[in-house]
Amino acid sequence: MNRRLLLTTFRLFTLCYVPALALAQQKPISLHPENPHYFVYKAKPEILITSGEHYGAVVNLDFDYVKYLDELYSHSLNLTRLFSGAYVEPQGAFNIAQNTLAPSAAGFVCPWMRSSEAGYTNGGNKFDLSTWDTLYFSRLKKFVAAAEKRNIIIELALFCPFYEDSQWQLSPMNVKNNINGSGNIARNDVYTLDKNGGLLTVQEKLVRKIITELKDFSNIIYEICNEPYFGGVTMEWQHHIATLIHDTEKNFNNYHLISQNIANGSARIDNPHPDVSVFNFHYASPPVAVSQNYQLGKVIGDNETGFRGNSDSVYRREGWQFILAGGGLYNNLDYSFTAGHEKGTFVYPSDQPGGGSPLLRKQLSYLKKFISGFDFIQMQPDSIVITNRLPEKAKAYTLAWQQKQYAIYIFGGKQTKLEMIIPKGSYTVEWLNPVTGNYKKDHPIISTGRITLQTPIYEEDIALRLVNTQYRKKAK
Repeated sequence: MNRRLLLTTFRLFTLCYVPALALAQQKPISLHPENPHYFVYKAKPEILITSGEHYGAVVNLDFDYVKYLDELYSHSLNLTRLFSGAYVEPQGAFNIAQNTLAPSAAGFVCPWMRSSEAGYTNGGNKFDLSTWDTLYFSRLKKFVAAAEKRNIIIELALFCPFYEDSQWQLSPMNVKNNINGSGNIARNDVYTLDKNGGLLTVQEKLVRKIITELKDFSNIIYEICNEPYFGGVTMEWQHHIATLIHDTEKNFNNYHLISQNIANGSARIDNPHPDVSVFNFHYASPPVAVSQNYQLGKVIGDNETGFRGNSDSVYRREGWQFILAGGGLYNNLDYSFTAGHEKGTFVYPSDQPGGGSPLLRKQLSYLKKFISGFDFIQMQPDSIVITNRLPEKAKAYTLAWQQKQYAIYIFGGKQTKLEMIIPKGSYTVEWLNPVTGNYKKDHPIISTGRITLQTPIYEEDIALRLVNTQYRKKAK
């Protein structure tokens, strides 16, 4: 072989092999080994914060997910939540206008191929639960790849309970909608181990298929089931799926994180499944769920908001409270994203069950930037650093790395005095307006063991960044 041919062969080998090698070496997002209340992704500590669409980005063919992901990326938001397609909603469900999880008859794609037999409840042919739809899996992988390119993590909810018969009537697993005779049961029996009417095998095959298709992606967290505390979902079934995810990945190079949705609001977690690493709550304000379960040493998340009106401030405050209480994941459910408004510009009616807007996404980007400016892996919730009683209706949350860094969020009132126990040293003082993103630097303060700070006047809330000057010098 002459030298030119050898060089050409080597270049071709490099072009083909190096990207594959890089992909194989890229570890999926995982718990940070020093502080598993947070994540590590691409060798960097991460907290996941976003304001995302209503989980239909893949199953709704009319939704341009590239525009959507670009919008999240433009605000440095790094998470989106996705449903697999085993569950969809009828238009008008929960008063959601232009619901992305309620695709048109022609716009619905799911893991299973359409058959040649007419009769799907929402129009078109029934599904064949023994045949995979290549269009769906192609779209799914393209979506995951586009998100990975933008450093956006996908929390993929494999299943969702059927809250009402109207949702069960649309599921491909319902016997009315498939040619396999599977799913001739009531909606509350679908996610059980003993009354599922043959659907457990269908569900197991779906889990294995999705996990196998996505095994080489680094930006996936698998959520067992959305809101399993509704619709008859049993804990035994949830644990079975968690074990199945783990066992399916045994022959792969890497394991992906598994998340479990625990409760609306808060609940104490007893006897957690050993393979679950992220415990999610919905509508978790105040963030009691974090303090209740911090001892587990896992990520605590608030991955759906809503039912508190349309105001941006409600969900901005919920995010700040949750993250500064020690949470590691926050996802506002944003109804301004629809098919045709993938940049999040849809002006929804006032009866929506939640909120979301371009302004809120910008404000959440301030939270992301603020917390990322700390060495948060070294920090933990602190309820004793502030010693004085705050004004009526005012509340503060603190993350601290003693003698080095303090992140404090205050809401309620208009101005607040903080009396704090701070180890001796010199500290920089910076105030952030979470609404505008503007910072105000005060003169450094010398602590003799205690300090008193007066916040600037604020309209709704304010955040404090307090950093030891010696630590700041070392960090630089």
